[in-house]
Amino acid sequence: MKKPTFLSESDARDFVKDAEKLLLPDRRRLLRQGLTLGGVMMLTGCDISDNESVETALSRMSRFNDRVQGFLFSHHNLAPEYSESEITRPFPFNAFYGPEDIPQVDGRDYQLAISGLVSQTKSWTLPELYHMQQVSQITRHICVEGWSAIGKWGGVPFHQFLKLIGADTRAKYVSFRCADDYYTSIDMATALHPQTLLALTWDGQILPPKYGFPMKIRIPTKLGYKNPKHVLSIEVTNRFPGGYWEDQGYNWFGGS
Repeated sequence: MKKPTFLSESDARDFVKDAEKLLLPDRRRLLRQGLTLGGVMMLTGCDISDNESVETALSRMSRFNDRVQGFLFSHHNLAPEYSESEITRPFPFNAFYGPEDIPQVDGRDYQLAISGLVSQTKSWTLPELYHMQQVSQITRHICVEGWSAIGKWGGVPFHQFLKLIGADTRAKYVSFRCADDYYTSIDMATALHPQTLLALTWDGQILPPKYGFPMKIRIPTKLGYKNPKHVLSIEVTNRFPGGYWEDQGYNWFGGS
């Protein structure tokens, strides 16, 4: 067993500064609040000049943060809703690519694929989805980059859709694959939250391509990167699916 590595106060401060460069704002906050100099000094076998060691320590903290957020999550905690007059116009476009690369999905051929721990694996066409009972919400989209905007989203409550396809609600995860090669996943409790929406419209109109046509998953209790657009498939699973940004270091839970 390695002896504990005790850092000087100066070295510990340098460690925290280096660590913060690797973190998103929410992870920096966690670092400042939870990683004291005393905690740093008790790290074992961690070379502060080794970015891999630093990232390993921070990844463990991120997983701990995910567990805490999951523990605190409740169906009774709702995201605020707003009035029509508060909608952000124009609502911003945001993706990991420019507007010229927005996927152009042909709605006439679209079929939402369903797989995993469900009793009904049939694919769903847009007319079938449009004919389901719809609800709407005016909620705030919060981007991890530091901006936010209020939009009006309409569609099918996701918990009702999961019931319709016979999803095993004891499963741990629901994952999504998208037309732009994006992918992400959420826990089952978030999938069953009353505000989680299989969104088909924006501001009373068919969902425009820049906002995710033909369908996006709108989750106002999550940061923007947990709200996938251009969704092609949904899987209910006990296998941890990760996500496009999550696999690059973003927090997996990504919300409240």
